Amino acid sequence: MWTQRGDWFKALADQGGWDIPKWPKEFGGPDFTPTQRYIFDLEMGKQPTPPQLPFGVGMLAPILMNYGSKAQQDRFLPGIRDGSVNWCQGYSEPGAGSDLANLKTKAELSADGSHYVVNGQKIWTTLAQIAHWIFCLTRTSSDGAKQEGITFLLIPMDDPGVEVRPIITLGGSHSVNEVYFTDVKVPIENRVGEEGKGWTYAKGLLAHERSGLAGIQNSVMGLEKAKRNAQKIRVGAGTLLDLSSFKNKVGVLEAELLALEFTEMRTLARVAAGGDPGPESAILKLKGTEIQQRITELNLEAAGVFAAPWGAEAFGPDFAHGAAQSYLGGRATTIYGGASEVQKDVIAKNVLGLS
Repeated sequence: MWTQRGDWFKALADQGGWDIPKWPKEFGGPDFTPTQRYIFDLEMGKQPTPPQLPFGVGMLAPILMNYGSKAQQDRFLPGIRDGSVNWCQGYSEPGAGSDLANLKTKAELSADGSHYVVNGQKIWTTLAQIAHWIFCLTRTSSDGAKQEGITFLLIPMDDPGVEVRPIITLGGSHSVNEVYFTDVKVPIENRVGEEGKGWTYAKGLLAHERSGLAGIQNSVMGLEKAKRNAQKIRVGAGTLLDLSSFKNKVGVLEAELLALEFTEMRTLARVAAGGDPGPESAILKLKGTEIQQRITELNLEAAGVFAAPWGAEAFGPDFAHGAAQSYLGGRATTIYGGASEVQKDVIAKNVLGLS
């Protein structure tokens, strides 16, 4: 499997950087426009392509390109691109999830200025159990506004004092973790940019991340698959998809998904003109994740009683085994990356102009 995965991404790289479609040409990417990237993602979503972990390629790499030193770029970008080094994101903490600026993990600079000593805890850290490194927001000062005094550090996961504890999700999977830091020494050269400017570096990424969490391309394909699944379930002389109550749910989802696609295209047009995703990224995240959940509900409804024993031996329709697990796991999509309530606040203030 891993050989095939490596061959796939090598073939994409040979096309001129298609393995890193969002990277600029100076760093080996194809220099796609935002619209070209959207089309590329849409076409990739139609194929059973191997996954590419987003934390290095899509999250850390842009920060290194924009704010990292040349030495950091040379050191970390090659391993990010070829997948030999896995990364995880150390942002959320107990009490500092959607309110990320409330983070408490502390990084104290040593007397000689050679390193930081990090103490604290991160939570909901996706795939920390397989990560080699974590990019981490830490507090280096408590003076001024809480968005100030946050510093962006890169920390090896095998450093003494780093501990990973698994969290088993409602869907039964081990994808997220708690990460504890106890007197972890981080060399000064592992700081990205200036001390106290980490919030500036991270907040632009959050808008792009939330746009990406909408998962529109995956939802387009997921809805088509849900319709095919419904056609496998006999109801009277027809199928479940012929049933008006089910067909209406599909129709409403198709309309909402189309509207979301147009919203994303408007956002892409702004980015192509040199702007940033803006507050519309909150709309994309809010509606995109709600649609993802409703697609899992369609599959669960289609699977019926066959979805109940999702942890046991499979029986019934082929798609039924795992339908409940996907449904339960999908409850998190409206929470991570900024909860729906937070996105509604962003929309109210920055799109609707409400105070």
